[in-house]
Amino acid sequence: MTINPEAVGHEFEAGEASWSSKDCLLYALGVGCGVADPVNGELEFTTENSQEVTQAMLPTMPVVLGAGGVDFSVIGDPNFALMVHGEQSVELQGDIPVEGTATVASKITHIYDKGKAAVVGLENVATGEGGSPLWTTRMSLFFRGEGGFGGDAGPSGGKVEMPDRAADTSITYETRADQALLYRLSGDRNPLHSDPKFAEMAGFPKPILHGLCTYGFTGRALLNGICDGNPATFGHMGARFSSPVFPGEALQVDMWNDGDQVLFQTTASPNTEQSRTVVAGGTFTTR
Repeated sequence: MTINPEAVGHEFEAGEASWSSKDCLLYALGVGCGVADPVNGELEFTTENSQEVTQAMLPTMPVVLGAGGVDFSVIGDPNFALMVHGEQSVELQGDIPVEGTATVASKITHIYDKGKAAVVGLENVATGEGGSPLWTTRMSLFFRGEGGFGGDAGPSGGKVEMPDRAADTSITYETRADQALLYRLSGDRNPLHSDPKFAEMAGFPKPILHGLCTYGFTGRALLNGICDGNPATFGHMGARFSSPVFPGEALQVDMWNDGDQVLFQTTASPNTEQSRTVVAGGTFTTR
């Protein structure tokens, strides 16, 4: 057995996450800020010395601010080459400075047996000075070929469906051919996103874009389309990854107002034969 279902509920030793102004700038460039308008585009995220605006952190950046110390051997010995990112959420509970530190507590929230795959959930809760809440991130990792161990199948159904009408807001961003090479400088050095040979072994014709990079592009669209560019009103963003993206593809984010929340999805290469949903079932709320 390569998956250890007894790991559910395991709490890792709390660690410290730290980030700098430079880290925030690098992350912003990694998710496309400034591409459409290098001088004025999203200036508060791409420069630290502007006379026009004060530098700010993009609200999705906490997804790359893990505290380290998460030893995945506790879940067993799965093949990480066959792992894909299934779901991701981020919830901001406080204003996050562009330089700082946080204490991050991590735990395994669930391990599901999907027959042909295993799904592992991880939660990170970050607090600032005095224990003030900053953010919570949750992710599900999908390990292909690791199911069938007789564990809990997890919930079924409940997928968020998009309305059968035109989106209330749509924003399209272009990704760069070297987008993954930029984004990986924020910490994820998985060769799946940079090494053609490794990508081929994983079943892809060439390196793919990080799922969290696509997530960051989507978060920018929500920030600009729903929050009028103000990070202080960005609340909770959750979605699942449904298809890989290749660097250089366009990303269209469609948003629907749905009562007290916004539903969203992201399409790669819209209006082409390669068009497909890559971020699905998205829900967003402001704070």
